[in-house]
Amino acid sequence: MRQFTDRVAVVTGAGSGIGRALARDLAVRGAQLALSDVDGERLSAVVAECESLGAKVSGQALDVGDRAAVLAYADRVAEEFGRVELVVNNAGVALKGTVAEMDWADLDWIVGVNFWGVVHGSKAFLPHLIAAGEGHLVNISSVFGLIGVPTQSAYNATKFAVRGFTEALRQEMVVAGHRVGVSCVHPGGVRTNIARDARGLPGDERASAAKLFDRVARTSPERAARTILRGVQRDRARILVGPDAYLIDALPRVLSAGYQRLVAGVAKRLPL
Repeated sequence: MRQFTDRVAVVTGAGSGIGRALARDLAVRGAQLALSDVDGERLSAVVAECESLGAKVSGQALDVGDRAAVLAYADRVAEEFGRVELVVNNAGVALKGTVAEMDWADLDWIVGVNFWGVVHGSKAFLPHLIAAGEGHLVNISSVFGLIGVPTQSAYNATKFAVRGFTEALRQEMVVAGHRVGVSCVHPGGVRTNIARDARGLPGDERASAAKLFDRVARTSPERAARTILRGVQRDRARILVGPDAYLIDALPRVLSAGYQRLVAGVAKRLPL
């Protein structure tokens, strides 16, 4: 997919952060947009922004963890636009907590959004991408889908799962001879609301955690969006976002399992 003009693009989690930046960038490039987010108010603002940029836009409040809703949404988008050529499963949430202290309900919640949300979006839209004759599927993992980090076990589990699912799906498209590219995205620190919206943080810790995240998150959502779309154009299997993503990607390659001792040492000094 070398250009996005008049392409029908689906973006979940489009109400803020990387999703919003992708929607705006695609609108500028002339794409037609089907946007969704669990937060209808945030989504409405993004829909209006993209319409002001001249794009045809459809917006719908959507919980990606709801399988029936996602399946119905995919059919509705295909019927409204006539085809689907780009899908970005971007919706995601965060949860901080050790395995010992983690609440079962919070664990179910993060798996439902981060993993099942990607699976739902992939399976629901894949037939439409195949039918289009040329399409691309993008699933957002994380650098925490490359290494494990203390207090992030649940987030790690979902992002490692997204990585494995996406890499296998890319190979399946090659084996089947379908003209559908598949990319797994591993963002490093991107300045979004994910830390502010995370579960597992008491009120007095949330502000300090968000402040720390803002200091270490060097990549803007707009730069992340450009990197992702460039990766789509080049049909990259793995798209690393931000200089920190390249560093983290190298850790297990260079140190093998030894990276765990290094990360654990850092965790003793910093509130990860």
